[in-house]
Amino acid sequence: MHRRGGKRIRMDDPPPEYVNPMTPATPMTDYGGQSVHEPETPNYSNFNVGAVVNSTATEAPREDPEEPAEPAEEEPRSPSPAPTKRITRSRGRGGDGGYVGRLAESPPPPPLRRRGRGGRGRGRGRGAAPPPAYSPPPVLLPGDDENSLYNILRFNKTAINQVVDMWIEEYKTNRESALVQLMQFFINSSGCRGKVTPDMAQMDHTLIIKKMTQEFDEESGEYPLIMTGQTWKKFRSNFCEFIQTLVKMCQYSIIYDQYLMDNIISLLTGLSDSQVRAFRHTATLAVMKLMTALVDVALLTSVNCDNCLRQYEAERLKARDKRASERLEVLVAKRQELEENMEEIKNMLSYMFKSVFVHRYRDTLPDIRAITMAEIGIWMEKFPAHFLDDLYLKYIGWTLHDKIGEVRLRCLQALQPLYECEELKGKLELFTSKFKDRIVSMALDKETEVAVHAVKLVIAILKMHPDVLTDKDCEMVYELVYSSWRTVAAAAGEFLNVRLFRADAEAEPAPVRSRRGKLRPRNAPLVRDLVQFFIESELHEHGAYLVDSLIESNPMMKDWECMTDLLLEEAGPTEEALDNRQESSLIELMVCCVRQASTGEPPVGRGASRKHHQVLSKEQAKVVSDDRARMTAHFMATLPALLDKFGADPEKLTNLICIPQYFDLDLYTSQRQEANLTLLLNKLRDIVCVQTEAEVLDTCARTLDALCAQAGPVYTRCNVARATVTDMCVNRYKEAIDEYRSLLEGGEIPDADEVFNVTNSLRKISIMYTCHNMNDTNIWDSMFEDLPKCLKQNETQMPTQALVYVLRALFYSLLWSLHELEERGAGAGGAGAGGAGAGGVAALRERLHAYCAHCRDIVGQGNAPALREEAYTSICDLLIFFSEHLATLHHPGEPAVRSLVFEPDNELCDLLNDFIQEFVFVQQNYDGQDERRIEELHKRRNLLAAYCKLIVYNVTPIRRAADVFKHYIKCYNDYGDIIKATVSKAREINKLNCALTMELAMQALFNEMMARHTAPHRQLPELLELKELAKRFSVMFGLDAVKNREALTALHRAGVSFAALEHCAAAPGAAPPRRLLFLEPLAEFSGKLLRQDKRHVLKFLESKFSPAPQWGEEWAPLAAYRASLLTDAPDDRPPPARRYARRHRGQNDEEEGDDNAESDQEVPG
Repeated sequence: MHRRGGKRIRMDDPPPEYVNPMTPATPMTDYGGQSVHEPETPNYSNFNVGAVVNSTATEAPREDPEEPAEPAEEEPRSPSPAPTKRITRSRGRGGDGGYVGRLAESPPPPPLRRRGRGGRGRGRGRGAAPPPAYSPPPVLLPGDDENSLYNILRFNKTAINQVVDMWIEEYKTNRESALVQLMQFFINSSGCRGKVTPDMAQMDHTLIIKKMTQEFDEESGEYPLIMTGQTWKKFRSNFCEFIQTLVKMCQYSIIYDQYLMDNIISLLTGLSDSQVRAFRHTATLAVMKLMTALVDVALLTSVNCDNCLRQYEAERLKARDKRASERLEVLVAKRQELEENMEEIKNMLSYMFKSVFVHRYRDTLPDIRAITMAEIGIWMEKFPAHFLDDLYLKYIGWTLHDKIGEVRLRCLQALQPLYECEELKGKLELFTSKFKDRIVSMALDKETEVAVHAVKLVIAILKMHPDVLTDKDCEMVYELVYSSWRTVAAAAGEFLNVRLFRADAEAEPAPVRSRRGKLRPRNAPLVRDLVQFFIESELHEHGAYLVDSLIESNPMMKDWECMTDLLLEEAGPTEEALDNRQESSLIELMVCCVRQASTGEPPVGRGASRKHHQVLSKEQAKVVSDDRARMTAHFMATLPALLDKFGADPEKLTNLICIPQYFDLDLYTSQRQEANLTLLLNKLRDIVCVQTEAEVLDTCARTLDALCAQAGPVYTRCNVARATVTDMCVNRYKEAIDEYRSLLEGGEIPDADEVFNVTNSLRKISIMYTCHNMNDTNIWDSMFEDLPKCLKQNETQMPTQALVYVLRALFYSLLWSLHELEERGAGAGGAGAGGAGAGGVAALRERLHAYCAHCRDIVGQGNAPALREEAYTSICDLLIFFSEHLATLHHPGEPAVRSLVFEPDNELCDLLNDFIQEFVFVQQNYDGQDERRIEELHKRRNLLAAYCKLIVYNVTPIRRAADVFKHYIKCYNDYGDIIKATVSKAREINKLNCALTMELAMQALFNEMMARHTAPHRQLPELLELKELAKRFSVMFGLDAVKNREALTALHRAGVSFAALEHCAAAPGAAPPRRLLFLEPLAEFSGKLLRQDKRHVLKFLESKFSPAPQWGEEWAPLAAYRASLLTDAPDDRPPPARRYARRHRGQNDEEEGDDNAESDQEVPG
């Protein structure tokens, strides 16, 4: 194929398609007619040129890639014409030949593909099924020679060096016999059991390969290189080591004897171009390792040649009377011999590169492509004088576009050590300019490991060529610090360190002082840059991810002194003061650093899954402990000052108050810092007293809870402070509510201040109740008085938000009471032990039922949506806490606890169901209000999850989920994951009830459709939605039809009964019932029935609908449903016409099983 119109194709054009191993690549010719990618015949003699050299030149391009429908059985095809056994040096030097290609040339064009025989891959590894997860260990079969090289390495009997020594001795004695052994080794290593006889060794290598192909195991797709298990993994290692050791131990004479290497290279070159994947894979690996070993020999030869030249020059420069003429002659002869050997090795390398690598780097098998890329990287690193050239680099550049992640990874790994070597900078400039964009874009690769190595390579490029990367390139990598993949983010963090956060070691920065003359820490400029980067990234809610990306690689992330110095010290005359936004960002980043350094846990989404909790190693735990101690020691002294300075800013205050939650409290006593603890507790008390922001108060409550840990050394002091805070909140509430109620009783209207005082005090009460037990303050009755005000008929001027806080505080009061009973019961031998325990249970039961009664009224008749939502959430959670599990699982055998069980009645279940239909499954328009839409969606998802938990924990019957399941398709984007998880859990509880609930959900949708359309038809959108719902439900039953027999049969019977309502089967010629269309979605479940169950359902169907000799169009749903039940029932339908079709040799029973298995796959949900 000639270039069209003389167009010059550039090196960075899109990559080529991969060569079909069954069809050698159609060559691309240069202007002179010589194939650009056809390997030249080098100045190296006695090679069997083999298939690769000439096959592409002689094969005509195919225009039609499709083969005939009935292909004739063909002989195993040799991929090349029969070459001569050897070619002489003179013949090798006779032709100049082509060349690999200049840098500006394009990759080879994609070949026209041809389908394999029979439409599927045959044995011999050609398109065969992948190997199983475990391959059996090797065994010695009858007829195998246990002393063959293959079996010795396979069973790992002898050391590799000893095996090579024995073979070399055999070679010196009888080289023909030793060569046969080596050829047999490569044939057996490919998985072929064919025997190479001494007579065959004299044959042409192409004929040997053809004969071995015929003797290959047709039925097996396995061969040693792809078989799994430790034994086969060891064999692969031994195989590679044997080749390299053989070359190493033969490097001084045997490899230059024009016999061994000629024959081995000829055989492996032919095998690497074979149609058989096993031959091709094994031979390619062997050739690549052979080239790597020859590269090592070339390096040693080059060193010896340099030493010889140096010795010669030293001897020549001696005085005439001291010069040894004989030594000069010896050195000249030795140098000439070394140069000839070097030339010989280069010829071997060039020949194998052009005969094997040029074709196999685009092979269809990813493993082969990965091998070529891994090895060429080794050659370039070891022998840059020969291989580090654009003629070779372009192959790596093209393969960066490979479709398989493993191959792309090998390319990046090959380039990494090259860019880390400063001496190679000049040779990589052109390659970098051509492929830099592709390398940078690979940082976004879908394969995590590829993306990590791409970022590391970009870092190496940045160090070698600082001016090559544009701002756009850098920004692409910058954004990866927020990636959900921790390894990718860490690599991007390292890029940030190199690009932005690196102090100049050469230039000592001028000292910067604060306003009062204090010297700024060395990391101060870097911390400022970090804050600015965080602000400019505009991802202000993800500071924890930025910190996680940098905390392991940059020490400034744990420089607490520097951060607090920037926050507390005023800016000096030579620096710019931090503005409000910069201060907020710095505080947020500092708190994120404190959290991760003291816990060692990455942010949500970057750590291990919940099922596999990450456990710190001893070294990691030691680092975390040290960091926590250092952080605590610093912030014990500085945190009160920070709270003083930023006490008026709620956002900054919220972050700062979090810090004590991560303290090592033992240090307060061991370092005699009780004064600072008292100061901190006083600050927290003042903040709770002054602040009104819910987020600040909630953080204070959690921090007090962390400080009051039972086993803590400062528990007594902190517990007193907590009691002081809670008493203060209760007293404020009592004062405010008494004043408010007195005004109402006197007929006066409370002003805004009185209303605010009540709301604010209730806010603090409800928030403190979440973390602290305040039942001893006896405010239940006072708050309970306000519950009737939540109803519409009892509307008052009390703010809605204040009533929400009342509901929430009473809810937590019930939970703390239950907690007290359980703790008291654990200490007294049972929750009901003693009269005090029984009295506590009775009081709790009375409060529980009274509170729930009010909540039921509020859910149905609340005067505000917020009140109804709070009451609904409280009821759902209380049903979980006080469910049957409380008595059966947590306190079995305790009758007093049994009386606390709170079970929903039908009226309550209906009330909760009506609520979610009104508040959750609604469509609201939020045009241009994305933030509000997301907030509302999050709230509705929580409401739905509260209801679904009742199903999952078996608190309410599964059938109550029918009105939720029916929204699965319509609300899939918003609630699909919640509904699907609920269905899955319901199936685990009871498959039968879950199936009937699915059918009820479909009935509900069908009835809604009937209510909207008086004359429904089969093309209604609502019916299509119902069929899609049935299809999704069907998929959820899985592939095990035996386990689901009862459930699926009951579902069909219920569906048929529903469709047959109002139909009289005995009346001949009766009109079809209105619900007959329901059989259309019901048919989606027929494929899950077993054959005998289909017959059972069919008989039930015929009992409801009498079979007619001919049904009209109005009975089409019944006919379609009946046909779905007749599938796989040969006694109820005529047998299909069987036509004889000859099976192709490559198609076996296992492949037919694969075909059948494909039809059983689940429909994606």
